[in-house]
Amino acid sequence: MGLLSTVRDVLGISAEADATRPADPEDFFQLNSASVTMVADLDYAPGERAGLCLSAMDSTDFKSTLRDVEDVLEGGGFSEIRTDDHGYTWAVVERDDITDLTTELYVAADTLVERGYGDRLLAAVFAFDPLDGGRPVYWIYSFKRGSFYPFAPAGDHERDSSAELTLQSVLDGELDVEDDTSYWYPLWPDAPSGHPWE
Repeated sequence: MGLLSTVRDVLGISAEADATRPADPEDFFQLNSASVTMVADLDYAPGERAGLCLSAMDSTDFKSTLRDVEDVLEGGGFSEIRTDDHGYTWAVVERDDITDLTTELYVAADTLVERGYGDRLLAAVFAFDPLDGGRPVYWIYSFKRGSFYPFAPAGDHERDSSAELTLQSVLDGELDVEDDTSYWYPLWPDAPSGHPWE
């Protein structure tokens, strides 16, 4: 099975069919309080960038919708719409507060849903940086599963499974964490040490 087939299965139709709860962009706001626990108990601070991953389509109306999303996001500071090496579209925002990040991505996702493109939403990705330096970890929200899961890259296509399980155990009460680890799909960046949207 190819990489894109795997992505479609884990973040797409198969995942949605197996989901136990519907997705709701309001779930993003769970991260606002969870970020306090990330700092106090795990020594990870919220990063200043987050991204919304979409399965793009070649239509004039969809492109118009993406422009609307970009216009909405630009009002709060840095934002961009970009395409990664795998062909997925990202709405990326930079804010200096986790509440602003969750709000901005909520507005972007809600705009897509209102315009009839909710089915194109795959994931929302929020970075957390270790207070002592090092690689960030991520909380990824799967729109097809309606839940969060941790992603802790440890190298070039290597994961820190121990860190991911620690994130799950500490945050499970504050976030709707995906129980089935087979749906914890890694979103590798185009370049080593980059973010998934880079």
